[in-house]
Amino acid sequence: MRIASLNMQNLRLMPGGALFGARDRDDVEDAGLDWADRRLTADLLAQANADVLALQEVFDADSLNAFHERFLVARTGPYAHRLCLPGNDGRGLDVAVMSRRPWDAVHSHAGLSPVDLGLSTPEGMDPQAPVFRRDCLEVRFGALRLFVVHFKAPYPDAARAWAVRRLEAKAVSRLVAEAGPLWLVAGDLNEPDGDNRAVGPLEAMGENLMQRLPRNDRWSYFQSQEKYRDTPDGLIASPLLAGQLRGIAPRVLRIGMGHEAGALGAARLKGTGYHRPHASDHAAVVLDLPGL
Repeated sequence: MRIASLNMQNLRLMPGGALFGARDRDDVEDAGLDWADRRLTADLLAQANADVLALQEVFDADSLNAFHERFLVARTGPYAHRLCLPGNDGRGLDVAVMSRRPWDAVHSHAGLSPVDLGLSTPEGMDPQAPVFRRDCLEVRFGALRLFVVHFKAPYPDAARAWAVRRLEAKAVSRLVAEAGPLWLVAGDLNEPDGDNRAVGPLEAMGENLMQRLPRNDRWSYFQSQEKYRDTPDGLIASPLLAGQLRGIAPRVLRIGMGHEAGALGAARLKGTGYHRPHASDHAAVVLDLPGL
């Protein structure tokens, strides 16, 4: 099995029927590049050639299906099994999964609260409110349980956001503790690369396979306004799975990012611009799971 994770950067089917491009919702960038963005998103996923796609920032099932039918299927063949359930993001940016193979079970954890999981909450946080800012979507393939996540972004209040991510990480830790020996958490952890990590309790449950890459080669995100790179995307494997993957590291596919993100002349998909068109402001992260 091959799994790829990608933050789709605002994949949304608009009221007029067009798909929103890979750009922030409130920006003033050229909407005329939206179609080219989504063509590049599909080209990137075709290069990943994954059996299972763990996706973030998908507005809803209609948006996911429109992207699949208009852009992806011609490049990859069908992902017959697709799911995007409503989460807790007020803007409608949910997590999603597309798979070439059927899953055995799927379960949304969007409704879970800290009280449900026996977790204490930071001051000022409602212990009965949903613990996940989007969802923790659990998908089972045989013995493997995949958890697709998208944690709280580190703004506008970085300290408060850290506390929210810490609570989300503790919540996922409770779920994987009951998931059996083979599990993988994939998605946008929104955690800056460095020490004192909010997601530390979850990483302590297994191994973040992104850290098998050299620090200067694990970055998967480029922030164009402030011009910095970081590694918010994670693949956290259970101890047993990490052991089975000894010697295997994820691949970070930056070929769909704007040329601004990397050295001049670095490999890019045909048609990628300096800033846009691009597939996303995130790279795709790809992991091979031999024998699964």
